[in-house]
Amino acid sequence: MKQLAISSLKSALSLTFGFALVLATADLPAQTTTSDDVQILVRPRATKTEAGLHAAFSAKHGHEHHRIDPLSVRVVRVPAAEAAQLLNALNNDTGIDFAEPDATAQSFATTKTTTTTTTNVTANDPYYTNGTEWYLQKIQAPTAWTTTTGSSLVIVAVVDTGVNSTHPDLVGKVLTTGYDFVNNSTDTSDLNGHGTAVAGTISPVANNALGVVGVTWASPILPVRVLDATGSGLYSNIANGIIYAADHGARIINLSLGGTVASQTLQSAVNYAWSKQCVVVAAAGNSGPSSVPSYPAACTNVVAVSATDASDMHPVWSSYGSFVTVSAPGVNIATLYGTNQYALWSGTSFSSPITAGVVALMAAANTKLTNSQLVELLIKNSDDIGVAGYDPYFGYGRVNASRAVAAAKSFVSTDTIAPVASISSPANSSTVSGTISVKVSATDKVGITQLELYVDGLDSAKTTAATGTFAVNTTTYADGVHTIQVLAYDAAGNVGTATVSVTVKNSAVADTTPPVATITSPLTGSKIPATTAPLKISVSSTDNVGVVRTDLYIDGALFGSSTANPAAFAWTTSSVATGSHTLQAYAFDAAGNYGASTLVTVTK
Repeated sequence: MKQLAISSLKSALSLTFGFALVLATADLPAQTTTSDDVQILVRPRATKTEAGLHAAFSAKHGHEHHRIDPLSVRVVRVPAAEAAQLLNALNNDTGIDFAEPDATAQSFATTKTTTTTTTNVTANDPYYTNGTEWYLQKIQAPTAWTTTTGSSLVIVAVVDTGVNSTHPDLVGKVLTTGYDFVNNSTDTSDLNGHGTAVAGTISPVANNALGVVGVTWASPILPVRVLDATGSGLYSNIANGIIYAADHGARIINLSLGGTVASQTLQSAVNYAWSKQCVVVAAAGNSGPSSVPSYPAACTNVVAVSATDASDMHPVWSSYGSFVTVSAPGVNIATLYGTNQYALWSGTSFSSPITAGVVALMAAANTKLTNSQLVELLIKNSDDIGVAGYDPYFGYGRVNASRAVAAAKSFVSTDTIAPVASISSPANSSTVSGTISVKVSATDKVGITQLELYVDGLDSAKTTAATGTFAVNTTTYADGVHTIQVLAYDAAGNVGTATVSVTVKNSAVADTTPPVATITSPLTGSKIPATTAPLKISVSSTDNVGVVRTDLYIDGALFGSSTANPAAFAWTTSSVATGSHTLQAYAFDAAGNYGASTLVTVTK
């Protein structure tokens, strides 16, 4: 079922398409864009062909800008005036899983006051020793530190505006393996200050006679930049950032940001991180007094954190609602500011990293805990403030580091039930050939830690996700019967298995190899000659059997088709608008396979 109804499209578009930020990956060809283009997020179903998808986009002058591959989501750019129509068409297309606006999120800091330079610091972590970091005592962090001060193996990702790694209280704590999805670079420096402040709440250098101490002392910070210098960023950036953090060793992912538009793309990214045993912690928002959900905080598998003050009261500006999981201090939080300063910050932006720091301590105290166990123990060992039991202002309670760490350390799994594994494809006793997709999955009452694929008893591939699709080249096996087996493990070491037998037959294999199309002229970056003569466009294609047709698209619209190879097209450019234009060719073979050329950009 599509989440975004057409009746709400106009209001959603007016809210979420205020920023025309361009998200591109370094290996993507150049695209033609205009200042009023906006982005939408589309996930096609397996039944949707690339040619059909391309035609659907181009019908409203849209084009695929790039992909979020782990989620099978396409980021499509379209003129703002046609975005609602394209969303409506896609959401009524049976070949589309969902289509939604690429909404905008904001950082969740409300204020900062009382800045101080490091030159005035004379005591060891003075803001801790002089009581400015009141919230550490409130959550009983010092008692938790008698058990553990953290582990360098528990990485916390700060998905935010970047992190200033040269701040004296972060030297040596910020990993160099981060990424900037705003500018598509490895420079994760912070042009806003928010991400640096968040990192300084989690794990600044402890006992260095400077500034502050964090909730966890040892955790490295993985900086992932998804918000620009104004503290704003697109959902597609955030989804990419969550995936990147999960793929680069983060155990905890902190998201001190959010927007008010629900998103299946964000939910899919969170699910991806959850499948890799990450704990995702997000700020509930600063929209109080309001119970409007914030995303990704309101996504499933997210620890959503509201704010408390020094008296364990709910600040009026803190968002609340049924999506809140727990609460944590968020008023006058002493942390980093600028290149060498400190400040008191407020907002759920800081309640979230305080909670992330508590989870990092728990993970250090017991390395065997799954993400679901960490979240369950965090909830059960929070201090119940407000009305008895769960409430929408404080969730299950204000976090308590001492109780949570003690519970984590003493936790002994009583899980003796093995996971249930399955192989959904290929079917048992089926005949296969060429490269096949082996689709496996497993369920467990606690959680899956790893899936392993075996062919004829030999280890073939593995994943830490609860589902997986593995490519197996059957041409490397003799024709005949072979066994495919998946082993599913949980955190307690229980193992579940599933097995299918297949018959490999690679004689007289049908053609499944797509052609390769190349636009040989003009070259990308060329200028259209100032002449009335048509511009000649040449396309050369190769295929293991033979090319039967070549289609040429100009600016996302079908220009013409040719059965010749090489194919030649003549484009009259005298009335073409000044600026950049894109060319792309599709080559088809007799078996229905097709391949797309690299985009070529020319300028008039």
